[in-house]
Amino acid sequence: MEKLSLAQKAFDQGKGIVRLAPNWVPRSFCVPGRRIKLHPDDYYVLGGERGGIDERWFSSTTPAKNGPLTGEFEGLSQIVFEDGGKTQQVLLRDAVSELKGQLIGERLWKEYESWPMYSKFFDNMGPLPHHIHHNDEKAALIGQLGKPEAYYFPPQVNNHGGDFPYTFMGIAPGTTKEQIKECLMNFTKGDNKITNYSQAYRLQPGTGWDVPPGLLHAPGSLCTYEPQKASDVFAMYQSLVNEAIVPEVLLWNGTPADQIGNYDALMDVIDWELNVDPNQYQNRFMAPVPVQPFEQTKPQGYYETWICYKSDAFSAKELTVLPGATVTIKDSAAYGIILMQGHGKFGVWNIDCPALIRYGQLTNDEFFVSEQAAKEGVTITNESATDPIVILKHFGPFNPDLKL
Repeated sequence: MEKLSLAQKAFDQGKGIVRLAPNWVPRSFCVPGRRIKLHPDDYYVLGGERGGIDERWFSSTTPAKNGPLTGEFEGLSQIVFEDGGKTQQVLLRDAVSELKGQLIGERLWKEYESWPMYSKFFDNMGPLPHHIHHNDEKAALIGQLGKPEAYYFPPQVNNHGGDFPYTFMGIAPGTTKEQIKECLMNFTKGDNKITNYSQAYRLQPGTGWDVPPGLLHAPGSLCTYEPQKASDVFAMYQSLVNEAIVPEVLLWNGTPADQIGNYDALMDVIDWELNVDPNQYQNRFMAPVPVQPFEQTKPQGYYETWICYKSDAFSAKELTVLPGATVTIKDSAAYGIILMQGHGKFGVWNIDCPALIRYGQLTNDEFFVSEQAAKEGVTITNESATDPIVILKHFGPFNPDLKL
């Protein structure tokens, strides 16, 4: 008889839904906002030179690019399999390679032969530098994929706004290319003042923003849920943020080695029309949109909204199951989830939302749902009489259900 692999055993145990372990990622250039439920003693558990842990990655088959000290599996999600008191883990990336369409669906497997997105919390006390993600064409020059991304600010992890809850987006209309190029050439002279030529928007929990490649953006200090294409490509175009110097190596981070020092190459990464769009707010801001009218679904015990819906590279929903309700939710594509609030049952799994997590501790708040299980429908029971269950769901490219 053929011996089942760990990935297949986990898949069978969860009836097409696998449990994931928390996946913590440090960033040496950030100060943690301390809102991602990590124990206060563990934000610097990897040591001072690695920086604080200010990110948790979800459903990730994408390794973090954190320089020479990066851990072996940093940024990669692990599937948890428990049997007879013994716990084993297998990389989600390896499970996708092995189970293929059984896990992510034939449509995505045939097109990408991988799980082509991930999501994360990023949780910074201060703002990030004005930076940019390359499109597929520019990223290919350094052997990477381009990176569209989106933001949503979950109320459950935004009990405080941090130091600067405003995000700079794009370049102010009327700015010239020469002014921006001068900022880039002044990168090593202290503050290059590039945000003088941008506009900041106040961030509001329960809403989000769409960030295509080529758009300059300086994320604010709300704790952010961020679905994105499976890539870690970026370049920092602001040299001083929150009185912290940004190393020049990050300016050239996405530039081919033979082009380092060529400021025109940096300018070429900027999608100029996208950046100087006078309707930046109208075109990039995302208020939640009901998947179905609430008056139709509320009597059944739930409501669901699209929270990230302007990119074809990924999408995301927020599902709320009302206290005491049992519902069966169908989707046409595989997805990952993170539980934001509540406790109960999700398919065969017990789910609960931890208040505090030690580094290395397992949880019951993150899962990956195969396309087959999604199509058959996941039955969710809210076992609380008072507390809603709130789940964020992240999907891959070209979600068949997204018809806005």
